Amino acid sequence: MHLLSAGCVCALLFTALLRQVSGLETVIGLYGETLEIPCNNGAIKADDVMITKWKYDKGEGLSGDLLVRQKTLNVSISTNEEYKDRVSMAANASLLLSAAKLTDQRTFTCMVVASGDIQEYSVNVVIHKTPEDLEISAKAEELEIGKRTTLGTCVARDANPAVNITWLKNGKPLVADGKGISIQAAVQVDPVTGLSTTSSVLEYSAVKEDTDAQFTCSTQDTVGAEQVSSPVTFAITYSTENIVLQVIPQEPLVEGDNVTLMCVADGNPAPTSFNFHLKTGEMVKVENTNTYTITDVSRDTTGEYKCSLGDDPLMEASKNITVNYLDINLIPSGNIIKSAGEALNLTFQIGASGESKVSWTKDNAKLNKEPKFSKLTYSDSGLYECIVTMGPLSRKASFELVVEGAPVIRRLTKQRGEDGQHKVLICEAEGSPKPAVSWSINGTSLDESPFVNGKITHKITVVPTANLTVYCTVSNEFGTDTKVINVSSLFEEVRMHKQDQPDDNDQTKLIVGLVVGLLIAAMVIGVAYWLYMKKSKQGSWKTGEKENGSSEEEKKLEEKVEENSQKAEV
Repeated sequence: MHLLSAGCVCALLFTALLRQVSGLETVIGLYGETLEIPCNNGAIKADDVMITKWKYDKGEGLSGDLLVRQKTLNVSISTNEEYKDRVSMAANASLLLSAAKLTDQRTFTCMVVASGDIQEYSVNVVIHKTPEDLEISAKAEELEIGKRTTLGTCVARDANPAVNITWLKNGKPLVADGKGISIQAAVQVDPVTGLSTTSSVLEYSAVKEDTDAQFTCSTQDTVGAEQVSSPVTFAITYSTENIVLQVIPQEPLVEGDNVTLMCVADGNPAPTSFNFHLKTGEMVKVENTNTYTITDVSRDTTGEYKCSLGDDPLMEASKNITVNYLDINLIPSGNIIKSAGEALNLTFQIGASGESKVSWTKDNAKLNKEPKFSKLTYSDSGLYECIVTMGPLSRKASFELVVEGAPVIRRLTKQRGEDGQHKVLICEAEGSPKPAVSWSINGTSLDESPFVNGKITHKITVVPTANLTVYCTVSNEFGTDTKVINVSSLFEEVRMHKQDQPDDNDQTKLIVGLVVGLLIAAMVIGVAYWLYMKKSKQGSWKTGEKENGSSEEEKKLEEKVEENSQKAEV
C-alpha cells in the first residue's frame, strides 16, 4: 500500500473538520501509574482504519503530535522529549501513557482515517493522587474543661485534587459551631509537582465525658478509599467539683473492726492532699494518699466524720459511722439448784445498737417464750440457753437448773398380765435426785423407766397365791414416801370368776325371780301396815286412849318393816 499524497491528506483533514465529534470524554488516571486513553471506543472497525494518529493540546491553540500508525507500518513516534519515553499505542489504538503526571491533565485527540473519511475523538485527562498517610501533629498535652484549646493539626500531604479533612470523636464527625468547636483548613500547592497539601486545625473545648475519648481525622478521595488517621487521646483536666467520703468496709461495722476512711474527689489531676476531721475534733492531714484508717473501733467510735481538700478546706464531705454492739446479761446463770415448789426469778437484759432477735431453748428444744418459774416442778430441770442475734453479731447465755426434793408416789396401780397368769404392779413417783424404789415383796421382770424430768416408773411382775398387801417405797436424800395396794390371790379370782358365770338362761331366770319377789314383798308389807294402822286407830277411838299411846308399837312395827325390806333387797 502506498502513502497518501499530501493533497489527499489535506482533503481528508478538511472533511474531518466537518465531522468532528462534539463533546469530550474524561478519563481519570492515577498519579505515577500507566493511563490508557481510548480511541473511538470501537466506533470504527479496525480493518477499515488506514491511519491512526494521536496528538495533544499544548495550549494557546497549539497542538503537538505524539504517535502515528499506518495500517501496514509500525508506529512512529513524532513527539518531543516530554512524551518520548512515556507513550505507546495499544492494539486497539488506545494511547498508553506511563508515569502519569499532573502536567498530563490536558486534552488528547485520536485522529482516524478510514475509507476516505477522517474522524477525531478528543479525551480530557484528569490525574488524581491520594494523599500520603494522614497524621495528627502539634497535639495538645492536655485539654481543660470549658477552655477551647488547639487539639492538633491533621495533615494530608501530596494529593490531587486537594482533599477535604473531617475531624471525628469516637467515630462521629465534629462540626464547627463557633463556640466549643472551631476547624480551620488551609491548602498549599507544591510548585514543582503541583500536588496539594491540606492541613486542618481543630480547636476544641473539652467536657468531662471526653476522658478516654478517641480523636481522629479522615479524608475521602473520589477514586480512592477513605483514609483515617491513628486515634489520639488526651488527658482532660478540671478542678475538683465534687468530693465524697467513703467508708471501707461498708457497714455494718462491729466492735473490733478496722475501718478506712477514703476521700474521693473528681478533679483531674486528682488532689494529693486531704484533711480528715475525726469525731474527737482532731484533724489529721495526709499527703499523697486519700485514706485514713481507724483500728479496733468500738461503740464510742460512732459519730460523724468529715474530709476536705488540703488546699481548699471549704470543699468537704461528711459521713456518719455506726459501730454495732450487742451485750446481754442473764442473772442467775451457770448451775442453779432449787427445791421443788420454790420460785426462780430470772433477770435478762439486752444492750444493743439496734433491734435484736431472742430465742430460748431447753435441752436443745425450742421454747416459744422466755421461761418463767413461779413454782418449780421437777420437769423444770434442764439446760436453758438464750441466743440473741443482731445482724452479724450473736451472743449466748445459759443456766442449768436442777430442781430437788423428797420423792412422792403419784400412782400405785396393778393390772393383770396379758396371759392372765401373773399381775403387774406399777409404782410411779417424782423426786430429785433420782429416788430409789423398793417393794415389800419379791417379783420378777423388774422394769424401770428412764429418769426424765424428775419422774420414774417402776414395774414388777408377781404371781400371788394368796391375798396380799404390797408396799412401794421411794426414797432419796431428802425423804421417803410409801404407798400400799391390796393384791388378791390369782387362784381365788379364777374360782370366783367361774362361779359368777352361770348359763345365760339361768341368769335371766334369777334376775326375773328377784324382781318379782321384791315386788310381792313390798305389796304384802304395805297392806299389813295399812291394816295395822287402821285397827290401831279404831281401838283408840273406842277406848278413848290418846293417839300417842301406841307410839311404841308403831315404832316397833316400822323397825320390823324396815328389817323385812332390807332382807328383800339382799
